[in-house]
Amino acid sequence: MFVDIGVNLTDEQFAQDRDAVLARAREARVSQQIIIGSSMASSHQAVALCAAEDDIFATVGIHPHDSNEYHPGLNQELIQLAKHPKVVACGEMGLDFFRDFSPRTKQEAAFEAQLELAVDNIKKPVYLHERDAFARFSPMLKAARDGLKGAVVHCFTGSKQALFAYLDLDCYIGISGWVCDERRGKPLQELIPHIPLERLLVETDAPYLIPRNLPVKPTVKHRNEPCFVPWVAKQVALLRPEPEEQVFKQLLHNSRKLFSLPTC
Repeated sequence: MFVDIGVNLTDEQFAQDRDAVLARAREARVSQQIIIGSSMASSHQAVALCAAEDDIFATVGIHPHDSNEYHPGLNQELIQLAKHPKVVACGEMGLDFFRDFSPRTKQEAAFEAQLELAVDNIKKPVYLHERDAFARFSPMLKAARDGLKGAVVHCFTGSKQALFAYLDLDCYIGISGWVCDERRGKPLQELIPHIPLERLLVETDAPYLIPRNLPVKPTVKHRNEPCFVPWVAKQVALLRPEPEEQVFKQLLHNSRKLFSLPTC
């Protein structure tokens, strides 16, 4: 069985066939999914979706792209929503200096505030986003790390320096379909053997980052789905020294351990 630790199931690309997407994932042995909350609206939607399904869970947070919406008056709403029993992590939170859809000062304020909420009020792991912002992101995370229940740097595509820094902070590393990209994914592929197996997680980040080397065509052209997370896991296993089945079992264990998911 597999866990997809990152699905944007509230995205409008899934609006017309969300039930079919969930069914295909279950047929592919994806036993659990974590639906990403990246704004107040999508966080509420993710929690609502989870309430109706036993095998999907949610995160609650404000993505750096949406940091413009953050203000301290949202703190109590974030706390109450994040304490829902189907919410397994705080985030997606962090810094994105690649696109800069929100001013960097706004991103930093929203990130710092959410880290503080996770430490002081919510007591759940953090689901982290960092792109082209390592120099600023790393010290902010380090300052809060001792008080955090756990952390995953999701959709990791960074440098060896960044990887080792996150591992030193006892973070999990989320690997997406980027590892299947023969054009852009080679640096990530070279780093996979350096990640301790007990720190690895896999995700699709669907509907984005569809694996370029899929052996089958997606149901909707260019759209990624959680049913493809076993393929991401297979590509990770190909880059590891351990037997494939051992990798698969450890990925499942890691997901359930970090997010306190039930066995099924």
